[in-house]
Amino acid sequence: MTDTAAQVLIVEDEPEHADVMADALRKPGHVCTIVNTVNAAMDELAGGAFDVIVTDLRMPSSAAQHGTAHDGADAGLKVLEAARNAQPNAETIMVTAHADVATARAAFKHGVFDFIEKPLDLALFRELVNRAAQTALLRHESPELSDLVQHGFDGIIAGSEAMRTILRTIKTVAPSNLPVLITGESGTGKELIAKAVHNNSKRSDNRLVTFNCAGQSESLLEDQLFGHVKGAYTGAEKERQGVFEYADTGTLFLDEIGDMPLTQQAKVLRVLESGEVVRLGANDANHVDVRFVSATNRDLKQMVEEGSFREDLFFRLNGSHVHLPPLRDRREDIPRIIHHALARFAQDIAPDRPVPEITDAAIMRLTQARWPGNVRQLLNVMQNMTVMALGESETDPATIDLRHIPADVTSDDDQDGDSPTGATAPAGSLAGTSLEHIEKRAIRETLKLTGGNREQAAKMLGIGERTLYRKLKEYGLR
Repeated sequence: MTDTAAQVLIVEDEPEHADVMADALRKPGHVCTIVNTVNAAMDELAGGAFDVIVTDLRMPSSAAQHGTAHDGADAGLKVLEAARNAQPNAETIMVTAHADVATARAAFKHGVFDFIEKPLDLALFRELVNRAAQTALLRHESPELSDLVQHGFDGIIAGSEAMRTILRTIKTVAPSNLPVLITGESGTGKELIAKAVHNNSKRSDNRLVTFNCAGQSESLLEDQLFGHVKGAYTGAEKERQGVFEYADTGTLFLDEIGDMPLTQQAKVLRVLESGEVVRLGANDANHVDVRFVSATNRDLKQMVEEGSFREDLFFRLNGSHVHLPPLRDRREDIPRIIHHALARFAQDIAPDRPVPEITDAAIMRLTQARWPGNVRQLLNVMQNMTVMALGESETDPATIDLRHIPADVTSDDDQDGDSPTGATAPAGSLAGTSLEHIEKRAIRETLKLTGGNREQAAKMLGIGERTLYRKLKEYGLR
């Protein structure tokens, strides 16, 4: 199952080929409509609503011509043009023979998402449609977020409402010079957000300089931040810029700002207020024009109350506050992250092989896991699983299943209040939990995983749709 089930129109004049393509796409949950002529495609485009249109380059224009005459290389281009006019939010994919690759490349002028050659590699075809579906569905959900994905938000998965809100905030704030403070637990992706702020700012053509404030002695930290002049201290044989000057006209990302000593906080505050940097051993100040983005996994407000962080610096840094939720609070994003990571790591590890498939059971287990290390931990696990699956499989595509999930990835078995006794089972155990509670929880979490798609949920649970409907009514679930 893919996390982005889509409505797909397949335009292919050979019914057998069309059926094969549809079967490959129905496996991950896409809903496919098949037509065999250009004219039929025009009717569907005019009256239907599609996320992805897959069209052959050469085919007949009408049923009467089927098997006899073809329009030639422009038949598929006619479909692309009609799709662009009738389905502007859809993505299009061209299917072509090797001899027509040059023509297919020209189709990019018509806004085609990508093209693929015959004979089809079904795993590659499925992955291509999945990627097109992700782009199209994001555009349907939020046109402004689709624009963001194309302009500097690469790697940020924003299916949950919390993450969409964050992306909207960044889009609004990024073009200004307002300082941005990013908070969140370790591994939630604070550096990705900092990059997104820079990439969507007016400074995107200049440097983004990342500096980690943690784990350094105070003297080394000051030298790294402000630089020094020749002879400022023993061993200072030549002058050196600090990160403030190095980031001039660009963006400076100060990571782990909460670990900065108080003495250095005062000097950073001066740069924020005046834009002036004084190197170690110097008398004169150098002026810098720097956009400040900072991040921490600590509670700066509490640190201000305790006296370990300057209140005036906190207010200066907190021009706009972005708080990244932990992965456990945005579980609906986990399947998206899984597929994104799988494609990325497979390309890095074995670019000539199809992207491994992953079973529904594995996705469910990963979605239910605790993830104390958040997205960073999930990505590390996905990389490990991809390596193992590709390494042990002699056939393509490789398949990731429950057995590939590391033993330290444990599910969150905390009770949610439905148990009639209020008892909590031991970690990793369902002992003492009623079957009704287990079934109710399984249905609820499966529906959440499928985005409310009851048909897919019923398949994953191994029951009929009517049975699922009855259970929903019985348990009062929606």
